[in-house]
Amino acid sequence: MIGAIELGLLYAMMALGVYLTFRILEFADLTVDGSFTTGAAIAAVAIVGGVNPWLAVLFAFLGGMVAGTVTGLLNTKGNIDGLLAGILTQIGLYSINLRIMGTANISLLREPTLMSGLKDAELLGTWWAVGIFLFLALFVLAAVIWFLHTNVGLAMRATGDNPEMISSFGASIDGMKILGLALSNGMVAVSGALVAQYQGYADIGMGIGMIVAGLASVIIGQAIFGRLTILRAATAVVVGAVLYRLVIYAALLVGLDPNDMKLVSAVIVVLALLIPQIKLFKRVPKRFRSATEVEVRDSATVGSIEREA
Repeated sequence: MIGAIELGLLYAMMALGVYLTFRILEFADLTVDGSFTTGAAIAAVAIVGGVNPWLAVLFAFLGGMVAGTVTGLLNTKGNIDGLLAGILTQIGLYSINLRIMGTANISLLREPTLMSGLKDAELLGTWWAVGIFLFLALFVLAAVIWFLHTNVGLAMRATGDNPEMISSFGASIDGMKILGLALSNGMVAVSGALVAQYQGYADIGMGIGMIVAGLASVIIGQAIFGRLTILRAATAVVVGAVLYRLVIYAALLVGLDPNDMKLVSAVIVVLALLIPQIKLFKRVPKRFRSATEVEVRDSATVGSIEREA
């Protein structure tokens, strides 16, 4: 279970990247499956080549940003549908990742990585490691929340909500999309780099299904905690990533075949999408209502009292 929580916190960065495109930009980006492996491949090759592990993660971030930028350019400048643009980039990244790695698998077991100190101290698989990964996830979470409250972040949020309005204020819709996709895939690549070091290898197929895992994390977390504010929505994504890994762990614990995990992931996403639509779950407790809803209700009550008077 502790291992599942550790992985969930590492995958939380990938989920936050998916949150940027899926919720903020309202862009279904399938580049994730390729850019996750790109981050792992770049980090693995750099570490084997003697590069500092932290610097390798930085290289992975830049590589992921390039992948996201390509998708953004295909969509905005090439006028290619966003879904198709992501698929095209993802397909191209498969060959690029093979070129970067030179082989289908790179072992990091005997290489100095960010996990080496934890392994030497026998902290991996303990709550100490969970605390360290939690701190790292919270740092990235705080950075995302801070960014989304800057002027650029507000423009990006407006681009997803109302492109026509933000365009009338002189902001570049294309620029916001490209920047959002670049940052999103950069975070996904960082997650891939960290997971590769945690698992001790980088594999060409390790990114398959990452978009499903990312969407599951976003949907599960926000189905439970809601998304009335950026703070709540982004925090819910991190919690959702951990819950998703715990569900996978529980599925393995009850004896399901590991080969069925992709099916389990798909079922989790479907349930997370369907359950909120059931009438029983649509009744929102008063304490969870937004300030706007309460304000409108109170205003209507006051107006009714005045009319009666």
